[in-house]
Amino acid sequence: MRVYPLAFDSMGVRSQATLVKIGNKRIVLDPGVALAPKRYGLPPSREELRALDLARNIIMKACRRAELVVVTHYHYDHHPYPDDNELYEACFKDKIVYAKHHAEEVTDSAKKRGKKFEDIIKSLAKKIEWADGKSIEYGKAYIEFSPPVWHGAPGSKVGRVIMVYIEHGRDSFLYGSDAQNLADPEALKWVLEKNPKMIIIDGYPTILVGWRVSKKSYTESIENVRKVITDADAKIIILDHHIVRDKKFKEKIKELVELAEQHGKKLVTAAEYYGLENLTLEAWRKELHRGKMKVDVDGYYKKLLEKIKF
Repeated sequence: MRVYPLAFDSMGVRSQATLVKIGNKRIVLDPGVALAPKRYGLPPSREELRALDLARNIIMKACRRAELVVVTHYHYDHHPYPDDNELYEACFKDKIVYAKHHAEEVTDSAKKRGKKFEDIIKSLAKKIEWADGKSIEYGKAYIEFSPPVWHGAPGSKVGRVIMVYIEHGRDSFLYGSDAQNLADPEALKWVLEKNPKMIIIDGYPTILVGWRVSKKSYTESIENVRKVITDADAKIIILDHHIVRDKKFKEKIKELVELAEQHGKKLVTAAEYYGLENLTLEAWRKELHRGKMKVDVDGYYKKLLEKIKF
């Protein structure tokens, strides 16, 4: 089993799109990509728009070769915008699709987006299954979908997500979706029960702490990541997505990185997993708009493409 992050916040876009290869079979998780419409009161920079285009192309390339596609929830950085017909066709035409059940969503927005998603893919997909709490055999692999867990702390206003566990032989991988430092105790419990060899965790949105999310919830979520580092077998833990939007994210996870090293593990971003520098374009938006930074986005994505074995 091989895991290839396709598009992540550490690569300049809002996404957690991931390719999992098991022999000659390919699974794509959350084939969506987006940009923050506003940051520092500014629209996306030219560099962000270029990264969006390149990341979208990578996702389409991976999906065209995949047989199974998973959507863990209905935010547009995890599944395509309704008007992106090209991305929808590349991702879902003739595919087996496992998705979070929109009827089980807890917010009206998610229910509407999920129903719209179903309406679009039912004429494209080979098969659609609601994944919540299910397990399947896929070739020689075992795939299990978690029951819905909160998108962040329990009671989150943005609803719930499902996580994905994949096992093949002695290899195992868990995709944590937008569980935000596994802030929901049920999310942490499920991860520890599955005990994967590798895990992707969505880092907490630290730029929102103190005004949209509580400091208490953030502090408690840090302890959950600590428990994964100390109690799970995972040697590679990718911590990315929401937390990478914070300019000071490296400072805020320094103790977690050191704790991982003490346990012979690696806590890295998706970019660092490939040995690349973090391309935190959203956090740099102000500097990019003012011309205070120059970033070779095309050069960066050329290096990224060399790392992904589609």
